[in-house]
Order: sequence, then structure tokens, then C-alpha cells
Amino acid sequence: MQKRATLRNLAAAAVLAALGMAAHAQTVMKISISVAQNSHQGVAIDTFAREVERRTNGRYKIQTFYAGALGGERESIESVQLGTQELAFSSTGPVPNFVPEARMFDIPFLFRDKAHARAVLDGQIGQDMLAQFDSKGFKALAWAENGFRHMTNSKRAVNTPDDLKGLKLRTMENPVHVAAYKGFGIITTPMAFPEVFTALQQGTVDGQENPLPVIMSAKFDQVQKHLSLTGHVYSPCIFLMNKATFDKLSAADKQHFLDAAKEGARANRARVDEDDAKGVTELRAKGMQVVENVDKAKFVNQLAPVYAEFDKQFGKSNLDRIRAVR
Repeated sequence: MQKRATLRNLAAAAVLAALGMAAHAQTVMKISISVAQNSHQGVAIDTFAREVERRTNGRYKIQTFYAGALGGERESIESVQLGTQELAFSSTGPVPNFVPEARMFDIPFLFRDKAHARAVLDGQIGQDMLAQFDSKGFKALAWAENGFRHMTNSKRAVNTPDDLKGLKLRTMENPVHVAAYKGFGIITTPMAFPEVFTALQQGTVDGQENPLPVIMSAKFDQVQKHLSLTGHVYSPCIFLMNKATFDKLSAADKQHFLDAAKEGARANRARVDEDDAKGVTELRAKGMQVVENVDKAKFVNQLAPVYAEFDKQFGKSNLDRIRAVR
């Protein structure tokens, strides 16, 4: 009887030791976004975190941070590059400061619609671009999105490019965006996203430009009266991981992280579609005046000199290759 009790105690001790080892073996990593949790980006990182933990049987836990809690997008990307933060989910706004080749995807009116943009990013062109991050200290796990960017301001309705002249608009810290918006006569004011709401509220800038999901989650309707559905730039997002941290993973875990990011991207795109479908109605109900039928041809024509410069920078054949994707 005593022998059985001893064996039971030994077995229980072994189980407790195993549980202790399992708990000790869990690796915790951080991922951050600059917008609210209840958003298309929040859905992306929440799904990613859940999938990583599930696929690795809890050996990896992803802590999620929202609304710029760990800094703006540029700061988070810098932290990932330095290795002080393992992961970040960001728009491509500040990405060209780290990977200049990625600027190409931010050219205005380059993509016809979301289906076109997704086909490019998920196809060979997009995958080749992900590989460009490797030499910069990143592992780019997957493309996701913000959606198409639209313009808001507190001054006047924007129907044509002429209506933009003299407006002071916050832009992302992105040289392609800044060059294009100057072509519209906008007074560009690059600014990190966490600062934007206050800047609009205080009148430091007249307006900003972002996709509907961002306009909604940031509650810009509280500080902006006019919205024009210009759809002038498709805004990709990206899952970034510190390259050295990724390289230390086993082959199986590397695949788990890649697959989890793809799941996060799927959930993100579904939320963007949902927000786009209801966005105009909701923002109108909150008091915004919306111009839906913008003559995009006029905006494209206004940028002819800028496009000539982009052809030189990126190679016309490269841009035509993107435009040709069906």
C-alpha cells in the first residue's frame, strides 16, 4: 500500500514538473498597431496571436498592443528592426524609410480595385517584394491591408483636384505620398498617426486621408466635416517580424508563424470589406458630408508630371507589370 502511494506521489510530481517545464518553456512576444483594437488591424493581430498560440500548442504567446501604446508605426518598425520588439503590424506608410523598394505600391491610382491589389500582393510581385525585407533586419510574414484611402477635411467639399489647393493635410511619412499630394496643391504635413486626431481637433491641419476603416475606428467624424471618396491610393499593411528572432525558430514553427499571419490577413481583409460596405452610411449618420462620385480621371490627369517622375524612379515596365495583373 505504501509502495503504491509512493508511486502515485512520484507520478504526480512528474506531472507537476512537466507542467512547470511547459510553462517555463513558453516564449512571449509583442505585436502592436497604432489604431484601436476594434478595427481591421485589431482583427488582424488578434487572429494572428490566437493562431500562433494554437498552432504551437501554447509554446509561443503573442501579447497584443493597440492605439499606439508602444509608439507610432515608424517607432514600432524601428523597434522590430533593432530587435527590442519582436513583431509589428503596420501600414506601408513609413515602410519606405526602411525598405525603399516598397514605395512602388504607394503610387496613386496604381491599383484598379481591391481584387487587383490583392492579386498583385498575393502573387509573384508581392512575394518578391516581401523578400526585399530580409536584408533590412525583417522577416515580412504576409501582406494585409487598410484599403483605399479617401480624403477628409474641415473646410470644404472636395469634388475636383482644384478643391484641394491650399488645404493643409496630414500625410503619412512616405515620400511617394508627399510627392503626389504636392502635385494636387496640398500643403503636406507628415505626422505619426497617434498625433492626428489632436492635430485635426486643434486645427493644426485641415484634414487627412485614410481608408474608411481607419476613419471609422479613429472617430475622425468627430473632427472632420467633409469626406470625398477619392480612392486615390491603395494602402497595404504588413506583418513584420525581427529577422534574427524568426531565424531562431524551428522549421515547423517558422511555418506556423507564416500560416498564422496569412490567417490574420484573411480576417483583416474581411473586416475591411465589411467596413467599406457600411462606412459611408455610418459616417453620414454621424454628420459627415460625403462626396461619392469623384471624377477620378481629373485627379489622374493632375498628376501627369508626378507619374513621369515615378516612371523614372521605378521603371515604367515594372509599373505596367503591376497594372497588367488580372
